[in-house]
Amino acid sequence: MVLLHVLFEHAAGYALFAVKEVEEIGMLLPQVEESVLSIGKFNSMVSLAAFFPFKSAQAALENMNAISEGVVHADLKLFLETNLPLSGKKKAVLGVSDAKIGAALQEEFTLSIQTGGVVAEIGRGLRLHFHSLVKGLSGLAASKAQLGLGHSYSRAKVKFNVNRADNMIIQSIALLDQLDKDINTFSMRVREWYGYHFPELVKIVPDNSMYCRLAQLIGNRKELSEESLASLEEVVMDGAKAQAILDASRSSMGMDISPIDLINIERFSNRVVSLAEYRLELQEYLRSKMSQVAPNLAALIGEVVGARLISHAGSLTNLAKYPASTVQILGAEKALFRALKTRGNTPKYGLIFHSTFIGRAAAKNKGRISRYLANKCTIASRIDCFSEVPTSVFGDKLRGQVEERLSFYETGDVPRKNVDVMKEALKEATDVASEIKRKMEKKEKKRKKKEKKLAELDANGETNGDAEVENGDADTPVVKKKKKKQAAEEMEVEAEEAPAPENGAEETPGKKKKKRKAEAVDEEPAEEVPETPASEKKKKKKKKEAGD
Repeated sequence: MVLLHVLFEHAAGYALFAVKEVEEIGMLLPQVEESVLSIGKFNSMVSLAAFFPFKSAQAALENMNAISEGVVHADLKLFLETNLPLSGKKKAVLGVSDAKIGAALQEEFTLSIQTGGVVAEIGRGLRLHFHSLVKGLSGLAASKAQLGLGHSYSRAKVKFNVNRADNMIIQSIALLDQLDKDINTFSMRVREWYGYHFPELVKIVPDNSMYCRLAQLIGNRKELSEESLASLEEVVMDGAKAQAILDASRSSMGMDISPIDLINIERFSNRVVSLAEYRLELQEYLRSKMSQVAPNLAALIGEVVGARLISHAGSLTNLAKYPASTVQILGAEKALFRALKTRGNTPKYGLIFHSTFIGRAAAKNKGRISRYLANKCTIASRIDCFSEVPTSVFGDKLRGQVEERLSFYETGDVPRKNVDVMKEALKEATDVASEIKRKMEKKEKKRKKKEKKLAELDANGETNGDAEVENGDADTPVVKKKKKKQAAEEMEVEAEEAPAPENGAEETPGKKKKKRKAEAVDEEPAEEVPETPASEKKKKKKKKEAGD
């Protein structure tokens, strides 16, 4: 006899349902599908064995995250240990809707798990009638719990998104492409608009950005003179071109233009120039971001092409999951499906065509080098995605390998083996990673030390201020005692170090006795040094201070 229990995870908590007549239900699956919709028929099939409500929204979110990752939470483990009959004559089978959590439970409890078939249909019925099967839970409360948990789960997923770093790259490359189109369109508009006034300038200056800067600088061509030659040369970076512009302005066929029209042209040119400058800044930002997120891919194929590959794949993780054959034709999907439909030749390359390697290869070797480059791009993207410390060591080595393969196709020089190159790269990457980690740890220590010092200074400042206010009068006797002690000690030291009086000076009886004793021992007369009036004054002063 098989005893089937079905685990149901709800926003309100965990529920365990006992299924009646398992063998009969398994034989009659179509009847189960029909009876799921009716609460009366469904009640005759299942009964609530146990229910464990979540204590808080935070606990519900933690359990939800654990289930989504296929991990058995402590609450779920306790619930099943308490309520699931693991030992007995009847063989216990646990029905779970998710195979991932089912495998984790099987490892944890060593019991048979059922996921498909009848369990899936019973799960459908439980989702539909759950609030009716659990006492004290209304449909409104259940829907509110689901909505709240859904919002918090979504917020947590967005906050801890594994692809959050490369989202900035995807947006940057999309904006960069859009800016290229817009700048090109606006520049053509400036050319057409200013061309009515100065048509010869288009032939002299073909570059869009430079043309807009010149339109902004020149304004009315009739006002150009020899004095403007230096400023023209600064923009054009060529003295001959600047002279040609000046000569063309004197003999131009363009129409005259009113000041108000000229102001509008200058303002529009200014906007186009500022957009071109912003594009350069954005490209620099993209370069720095790629060096942080995917340094190996950027070193191998370039920042822009690498960013386009990440953008087309959706994320760096998705790109790392792709095989080399997919990376090779990434961006040429239309051509691929058209070739498959018409039974023509499939494309050899997609976005990686913009790399310099394919352009440098001969026509017969373009397909071969694109396949090799796609292989190396896949390796680089996987290293970037799954490495802890990002370094560009592998990217540089892989780039060297592609260069060697190019020279092999052209000259026949045999390239190095991949094993040897990867060994070198691994050694260098380990050294670089350890150095980066050491620097990061050093920075972290300095930061913590600085914070600790600031905290101590703040604490000391507060305590000292309070002590001065509260204990200002109480400290004075202690200070006076200390001063007295110091003065007494100084007097003793001076008395010991004081010189002996000279011969012929008056001496006290005590001093005479000491002198006689010294003469008897040493058999030599000691020199007597009289006390000077200054030293006597000092002694009197110190005695006075000590008395006070």
